[in-house]
Amino acid sequence: MACAQTLLTLPEASQRSVVTQRIGVTDITITYHRPLVNGRKIWGGIVPYDQVWRAGANENTTIAFSDPVKVEGQPLAKGTYGLHMIPGADTWIVIFSKASTAWGSFSYKQEEDALRVTVKPQPAEFHEALAYDFDDVKPDSAVATLRWEKLAVPFRVSIDEKEITLQNLRTQLRGGVQYTWEAWAEGANYCLTNKTDLDEGLRWADQSVAVEERFDNVMLKSQLLDALHRETEAAAAKTHAMELANVTQLYFYARQLQAQKQPAQAMDVFRQVVRRYPDHWLGHMAVARLSSADGNYDKAIQEIKLVKSMGVPEQQKANLETLLARLEAKQDINQ
Repeated sequence: MACAQTLLTLPEASQRSVVTQRIGVTDITITYHRPLVNGRKIWGGIVPYDQVWRAGANENTTIAFSDPVKVEGQPLAKGTYGLHMIPGADTWIVIFSKASTAWGSFSYKQEEDALRVTVKPQPAEFHEALAYDFDDVKPDSAVATLRWEKLAVPFRVSIDEKEITLQNLRTQLRGGVQYTWEAWAEGANYCLTNKTDLDEGLRWADQSVAVEERFDNVMLKSQLLDALHRETEAAAAKTHAMELANVTQLYFYARQLQAQKQPAQAMDVFRQVVRRYPDHWLGHMAVARLSSADGNYDKAIQEIKLVKSMGVPEQQKANLETLLARLEAKQDINQ
């Protein structure tokens, strides 16, 4: 005599699956069961047209958003929703129900809808097991797609990436990380890099400096002041940052300026390295770069050979050989 499965966890014909996509700092998670085609007629068969369907098997398929989103351009609050669909021959309705703990769609009530959107199904490669994927992933959106048999049903989910990230950062910065200079600097750098809420970024940079004054955060403050067109204050902060810098920070700041196509400014910093740290191996590297820029390749070669004899870090040795070969070929190592 067969017993119905009610109390124990046992293997299911339609196996459970979970897929998650992070957009910015927002997580989208779809939890569902995967029925098989198993030789059956799916669309207009076991899944009738124009009727609410559970968009999977067994209990509710659910979709959870950790932050507010837009689905096909329509706003939807954060939370967990029952995901239902109404298949049609030409268009489908995707339903986000406030009731997320039901068994399938059997107790579905339209008055519990949080949102309905209409989408177009697309032909697709054959999928034996129903699957959800995230396609066309962008910094602020992704397309969630149901695939089963030879059909795909996509719907786009988008976020206000910058505003959600800022809200998330504000929350994080109220926790234990507020006592570290790095956390405030990371938040300030996000504002600078994304050119958003620069005033708040500057406040975060100031807070980072208040926790621990360093070359890194004072230079970041200078860059934020510059982005806010407060040039005099930016120049003063930059000067102070340079005073705080150690030899490694100075030298690689100059290399950063070179990467940013600011050769004159880079050479000025290399001169500071030479003046302040003449006996350090990076001081000799700075001399080599200055000599190379002036076309004095013999002097540059002499400095590189001196650096090789000074016991530089292992990871720099291959780079020194490359620089030496270029100088011997009369090539400017700053280019």
